[in-house]
Amino acid sequence: TGFRVALGGAQSVYNVKPDLTTLGKIIGAGLPVGAFGGKREIMECIAPLGGVYQAGTLSGNPLAMRAGIEMFKHLRQPDFYSKLSAQLEKLLAGLQAAADEAGIPFKTQQAGAMFGLYFTDQEDITSFDSMLACDIEAFKKFFHGMLKRGVNLAPSAFEAGFISSAHSDEDIEFTIQAAKETFAEMK
Repeated sequence: TGFRVALGGAQSVYNVKPDLTTLGKIIGAGLPVGAFGGKREIMECIAPLGGVYQAGTLSGNPLAMRAGIEMFKHLRQPDFYSKLSAQLEKLLAGLQAAADEAGIPFKTQQAGAMFGLYFTDQEDITSFDSMLACDIEAFKKFFHGMLKRGVNLAPSAFEAGFISSAHSDEDIEFTIQAAKETFAEMK
């Protein structure tokens, strides 16, 4: 999840103490970079202290590192995550209302700035089996209907969607309107 749910990542939200943490392009503000860190006994296995060699073409790339510093300044702004979550809550409530109005069985889930969209009348989606019981064909129709209207969603019913601080109230309203039209088309 990187920093999609909190500045300390999902591990800080769910109180997980990992042996090893891996981070991707978020630490370079979207530029190609990755990092890992972990418990002392694991990290001491990495050269020069240990026998495991690690290197990369873009290791320590100055452009990615500078962009990452600026990204973290953005993420550390007061209320950044609460505003991001509130914006996503607004979007998901609008999508749910549009589906309900159209009479389409639909459920949303959220974790920070991540979300899932499920075509189902199940009370909760809590396992992979419950995801498999969702209507994948309905998701495909929804995906293509939204794409036709200028909204690019994750193409798989099993893939998380994301919102960012760049998404405005106007973007949210545009997306909800596109969903209303798509749901009406799906009836």
